[in-house]
Amino acid sequence: MKIDGNAIRPGNIIEHQGRLWRAIKTQHVKPGKGGAFLQVELKDIRDGTKLNERFRSSETVERVRLDQKDYQFLYVEGESYTFMDTDTYEQITLSGDLIGEDAVKFLQDGMMVTIESFEDSPISATLPEHVVLEIVEADAVVKGQTASSSYKPALLENGVRTLVPPHVGTGTRVVINTSDGSYVERAKD
Repeated sequence: MKIDGNAIRPGNIIEHQGRLWRAIKTQHVKPGKGGAFLQVELKDIRDGTKLNERFRSSETVERVRLDQKDYQFLYVEGESYTFMDTDTYEQITLSGDLIGEDAVKFLQDGMMVTIESFEDSPISATLPEHVVLEIVEADAVVKGQTASSSYKPALLENGVRTLVPPHVGTGTRVVINTSDGSYVERAKD
């Protein structure tokens, strides 16, 4: 689908210079001299390289639609992660690089993951926004530290370190944000 160069929005996938790019940031610029343009920060979907590009309203770009499908995580074998389509029971295997180095730490058995593909080739995997994990080790609270909104280091069951409020201790189940590994709240289960 062709769109005007100034109609690109963050999150759009476009085809530019023979590659697929995701628009990360966009900014309309109106210089004192010359025509207005859209400054776009692009990130290559396949290898993660970045590119800053200017698009004028007179230019057109090809906007690409990706197929999104939910898959269930089954198991990991070395650097390969296996997922199953819950409708057809077909299995696909993705590399850890495709999922993301930080994201693979939050994969759990049976977790539903959204996999985006272009022309039947998987290009990215998106985990749920939050996961529930147990704290296996938490530092002791320093006396007098509870008056301010301070956080203490804690180790989660998947080996990731995060900061938690002072009242959260070892054995507590907490909700963690998968995008940055930060504490959200205590689990309600």
